[in-house]
This record gives sequence, C-alpha cells and structure tokens, in this order.
Amino acid sequence: MRYKRGQSRLRSSVASKQKRYSHGWVGYLERRDGSRPPQHRGVPHRGVHPGGPQEAPPLGFLMEPLVLWFRRDLLDISPMLEEAAGAIVDDSFTRCFKSNPSEPWNWNIYLFPLWCLGVGFRYGILFPFRVIILVAGWIVFFAAFSLVHFLLGELNKWKREIERKLVVMICSVFVASWTAVIKYHGPRPSMRPQQVFVANHTSMIDFIILEQMTAFAVIMQKHPGWVGFIQKIIVASLGCIWFNRTEAEDREIVARKLREHIQGVDSNPLLIFPEGTCVNNHYTVMFKKGAFELDCAVCPVAIKYNKIFVDAFWNSKKQSFTMHLVQLMTSWAVVCDVWYLEPQYIRPGETPIEFAERVQDMISVRAGLKKVPWDGYLKYFRPSPKLIERKQQIFAESVLQRLEEK
Repeated sequence: MRYKRGQSRLRSSVASKQKRYSHGWVGYLERRDGSRPPQHRGVPHRGVHPGGPQEAPPLGFLMEPLVLWFRRDLLDISPMLEEAAGAIVDDSFTRCFKSNPSEPWNWNIYLFPLWCLGVGFRYGILFPFRVIILVAGWIVFFAAFSLVHFLLGELNKWKREIERKLVVMICSVFVASWTAVIKYHGPRPSMRPQQVFVANHTSMIDFIILEQMTAFAVIMQKHPGWVGFIQKIIVASLGCIWFNRTEAEDREIVARKLREHIQGVDSNPLLIFPEGTCVNNHYTVMFKKGAFELDCAVCPVAIKYNKIFVDAFWNSKKQSFTMHLVQLMTSWAVVCDVWYLEPQYIRPGETPIEFAERVQDMISVRAGLKKVPWDGYLKYFRPSPKLIERKQQIFAESVLQRLEEK
C-alpha cells in the first residue's frame, strides 16, 4: 500500500515538473520584438517560475517551435533573397559587355609631360597621316570596284575573283590606318565545301582583321548608314548573308542560305560569330547552335586583343562605329593575336548544343577568355534605367518597413 502511494506521489511530482517546464521556459522562445505566441501569454518570462529556478527542458521540446519560427522568418526574407540573387546574376551578365578602362599612368609631374607629348603626336601627326592613307585607299578601291562591278557581266568568272581581291585590299587599308600589329597562328583557311569558321566576337573590326588574310563570306546583322551601304554594295559580292535579329522570319531564311552556301564548291569560306553580339574580349557568352547543326567541319578561330594601347571592344549602345574607328585611329596601335585551330566534327551521340559548348571551350582556353553561360541577345532586351530605379526604390521601402516592424 505504501509502495503504491509512493509511486503515485512520484508520478504527480514528474507531472508537476513537466507542467512547470512547459510554462517556465517559454521565455527562451520569445520573438525578437519581445512578444510571445498567444498560447504562452501570461506565463513568466525567461524561465522564472514561482517555484524557483528550473532545470532545462528536453531538447525536442525547444526545437519544434524554433524550427517553425525559423521557417516563418525564412519565408519573410525570401523576396529579399530573390532580389539579391537577381542582382548577382545581372552583375555577372552585364560585366561581359562593359569596357574596363585602363589604370592611369600619368599621375605625377614626371610622366604628365610625356603623356601630353604623346597625345599631341597621336592627334596632330599620326591621325592626319592615317586619314590620308584611308582616303587614298578608298579612292583607289571605288575606282577599281566600280569598273569591275558595272562593266563585267554577272557570269564573268573574273568578276568574283577581282572583287574578292579588292575587298581584301580595302580591309588591309583599314588595318594599316590603325597601325595594327597582328600575329596569325596556324594554317590559313582554304576554299573548300562542307566547312564553316566560327570565332569569338569583340568588334566589327574582327571581320576586317580576318578578311585581310582570306576573303570570307560572313553572316552579319544589318546596319544603317555608310556601314549598311558597304554591306549592300561591296561586301555582298562575297556572298555574305544579312539578317535582322528582330525579325523571326529571318532565322529560317538564314538557315536555308547557310546550307546552300556550304554546298558550293566555289563559295568563299563562311565565317560566323556564334555569340551574336560584341563581348568585351574578357568573356565568351553562349554560342548559338545554328552553326553546329550543319553536318560539316567547324573550324574554330580565337581572337585576343592586347589592351596595352587601346581597347578594341565596340559598345554599340554607347558609341557609333565611326567614333569607334576614330578611337582606333587616334591610338598608338591595335595589337591582336589570331589562332586558327584544328577543324572539329560533331561526335556520335553529341547534340549540337554540346558541340557548340565544346568549341566554345576551345576558343576560350586558347584566347584566355572566361566562359559564361549567358545568352548575348539578352543585352538587347534589358529593362530601362527608370524601371531599375523603381525596383530599387520598392526594395528599399520594403527593407525600411521590416526594420520599423522589428
């Protein structure tokens, strides 16, 4: 009988302690603003209980409410995390299309006079001399090209050959007007069917630098102004293919012309810039798969510019091509390396996308560029600065509101 009474008292004592634990330690689970959940209001804070100090309750009792509140707080900050991740992605994307200015070196009294002499020599002597070379070259070119283009018939076999030589000549004049120092590595391209050349893209001068060695037929975006005139009248004689990225129908037309061009025995070697836009020669963005699903040899070409004298990157949103040429002609020189790499073929079981990534890796490694997975066309569809500013304002207001609530 005494044993049963003692056992009953022990059970009541344990139940009483468990009850005190369920109330006395609620204070440790307070919210950050000092309030407590509704089911625990009116209970003493911080483990203070009328019966005196208590031992810590079991760990499982504490963890379950903590996990629930942690999930609640995580859901509260999820919009902020989404905005932060978007900012990181945008930053890694936009840096592919930003020109990185070189560090100034004319920072003291000894170097500044030398810098002034250099500026005077480049703008006062080199630039006028280069303009004379460019103008003289264009006069000779137009005179010869007009005679060949209008006097010789369309079926004359000499017409295409002479026009090809003249285009190579005018590209060499452009290169001379920059006092360019270009090193070509590897075997030169040859005219043969079932092949296409792909290269990374930094500026429109990529085409000029490659064209002065071999008469390429290129796939290029249509441009307005005097560049569009050259495309329509002069460069079109090489069998080039033009497109407008805003027209969806142009994609089917270009794909059909691509297949027809690579089948021709007398066609000029086809040059494609699969990035589809100019990148700042520090990165390579995603290669479009169109050039890699033609069932032909793909010849990679890696182009790397040395920024010791001038940055060859053309930011078409901030600078016209005319001003870009002026920038090149007022510099000391354009220094560039070109590597013609081994032809590549699609492997059994390899998709065109995987083939494009493999060729992109080859070009990136050879030219020392960083490969990123972004689609270069996205830079033409970026939101306006006003929309970005509005998003920043909304985000700042939400942060301030949360701080005030805490």
